[in-house]
Amino acid sequence: MEFKASDIAMILKGTVEGDGEVMLHNISKIDQGVPGTLTFLSNPAYTKYIYNTLASAVIVSRDFAPEGTLDCTLIRVDDPYTALAELLNMYQQFKPVKKGIEQPSFVSASAKMGIDIYLGAFAYVSDQAVIGNNVKIYPQVYIGDNVVVGDNTILYAGVKIYADCKIGTDCIIHSGAVIGADGFGFAPSAEGPFTKIAQVGNVIVEDFVEIGANTAIDRATMGSTIVHRGVKLDNLIQIAHNADIGENTVIAGQSGVAGSSKVGKNCMIGAQVGVSGHIALGDNVKIGGQAGVMTNIPDNSTMIGSPVQDHKDFMRCMAIFRRLPQMSGDISDLKKFVKKMEQ
Repeated sequence: MEFKASDIAMILKGTVEGDGEVMLHNISKIDQGVPGTLTFLSNPAYTKYIYNTLASAVIVSRDFAPEGTLDCTLIRVDDPYTALAELLNMYQQFKPVKKGIEQPSFVSASAKMGIDIYLGAFAYVSDQAVIGNNVKIYPQVYIGDNVVVGDNTILYAGVKIYADCKIGTDCIIHSGAVIGADGFGFAPSAEGPFTKIAQVGNVIVEDFVEIGANTAIDRATMGSTIVHRGVKLDNLIQIAHNADIGENTVIAGQSGVAGSSKVGKNCMIGAQVGVSGHIALGDNVKIGGQAGVMTNIPDNSTMIGSPVQDHKDFMRCMAIFRRLPQMSGDISDLKKFVKKMEQ
């Protein structure tokens, strides 16, 4: 499929600078551009590549001022990154849409299935499950008893959803994710072995949530583990029993939220962050990568470190830490000087 640069500019409400008739058939990175492709420039660190990229057209901001000769067509927009996202989403919609029920697969007689469903081979839909309209269930997905899956949701290959869990509309759950496995609940006994505590709650995933590959969200001991509307979870994340993740929060890979902790709305949590149990993060909180969160965090905080602290305090501490070898030598010299003066 090919588009003129001028057609793409019209879609993005941008303006063309250069050859608007150039034909574009694919997308490339600016430092790996090839003729006939479209790329974009958003990060200033990549500006140097625009002067020798082989891509035929580049999406740039309206205020981009080139400092050298350009061989490519420019498409000027308000926000290049947002424009590219819009274009990629449009491109995705042109791909063939899977529909129908492949065999072998199993659908319980008591399950309710919507219209325009795709059910891949070896998928399993259990008793009393309710599947909405236009849902795509890829091969080897397991859907447990009484599970509800909302309209337009996509469950990629190998997703497992345990009994009684509820998935909202327009969600995307990637391969290997497990929703509703038992929470990590064990009670010590006098004899030594731990006694398993039954986990009788469920998981509720609200609308427009995306869950990455091999992410696990545990069912509640009682009540619900809740992932609210608009949350985006990266790959390899652990959300423990009875946790509550607020609207439009994003969490990067290899992070974990321990049991009964609450994360507020619009939070941004970096990779490999650990959130201890039974604590609360306020709204609009930002946590830097590899942080260890062991206390409640107020609204609008930016934190980093382990144990976590205000990012400004952390940077001051790091500045001192980097000087510790020199400070240690200075202290040693000072001790020698004092000892000499005493003698």
